[in-house]
Amino acid sequence: MRVAPMSSRFLDACRRRPTDVRPVWFMRQAGRYMKQYRDIRAKHTILEMCKRPDLAAEITLQPIEVLDVDAAIIFADLLLPVEPMGLKLDYRTGEGPHIDNPIRTSADVDSLSISNTDDLGYVGESIQMVHKALANKIPIIGFVGAPFTLASYMIEGGPSKSFLHTKRLMYSDETLWRRLMGKIVDVLGPFALMQVANGARAIQVFDSWVGALSPDDYVRYVAPYSRALIERIRSSGVPVIHFGTGASGFFKELHAAGGDVMGVDWRVNIDQAWMDISYRSAVQGNLDPAALFAPLPELKAKVHELLKRTGTRPGHIFNLGHGILPETPVENVKAVVQIVRDFRP
Repeated sequence: MRVAPMSSRFLDACRRRPTDVRPVWFMRQAGRYMKQYRDIRAKHTILEMCKRPDLAAEITLQPIEVLDVDAAIIFADLLLPVEPMGLKLDYRTGEGPHIDNPIRTSADVDSLSISNTDDLGYVGESIQMVHKALANKIPIIGFVGAPFTLASYMIEGGPSKSFLHTKRLMYSDETLWRRLMGKIVDVLGPFALMQVANGARAIQVFDSWVGALSPDDYVRYVAPYSRALIERIRSSGVPVIHFGTGASGFFKELHAAGGDVMGVDWRVNIDQAWMDISYRSAVQGNLDPAALFAPLPELKAKVHELLKRTGTRPGHIFNLGHGILPETPVENVKAVVQIVRDFRP
């Protein structure tokens, strides 16, 4: 399955083609900083919002009119695939995601299913609804978690600071680790392609926890699986954005695992990151999310500095170095879009 091309400045930038102005969208642009989202969240759990296509589509569309961004990212959660694999997922107030039956043993890995990805069809329905509402005005970005990030959640049972259970399994039983990672790729690949089949025109692969690794461990234990996943998604013809948080120490290794676009977090200068990969992919980022709290003159200066760093070379997509923070003033997010639109090198 290969998708038909679509005209858009965002997709042109993904392919390193010239654009009239810099495309802009924001990670977590649909979320808690918007009152419309909080009103829905007050009545529903996270999983309800993800699993009801009408709600997920409504949330996805909320920032499009308000912000005038160049892409919509579907409202979902990167942990949704663990449920059809057989894990029990819930979200605890103040704690975030929790898995009641984490993976710790060989029998646990054996019990994981890779055949129930159709259970995630509600994400495809959400994308269909957004696609119909947007009428090709702007493209939809689908997303999946990267294999390491999903594995770490599945093993730890939730967020972690040390990733001790994950690394202990990785170091002590490499065969078991590779079996787990292979199963995860076998679930994430079809899930991403299902999103494309329903109207997503790019897929972002989020490696939220990859910064917990050393460069050598990334190359040995993780990169082959990220590469396998990205190659499966690219077979559909859509660009893949590969974003790793805290990975500036091994950005070249991350790039070697694949990606038409490399997401850059705010811990490195984006021009240096781009140069480090010899400009062989587009880049996305990388304003510090906290900069959205700055007074407008300072915010404008920071946006201009970032845009000057990337210069006139085609292939930069303006974004944050991570997701919008919940307390962010909406007016400042709108202002950034306008600053990017008005910028002339």
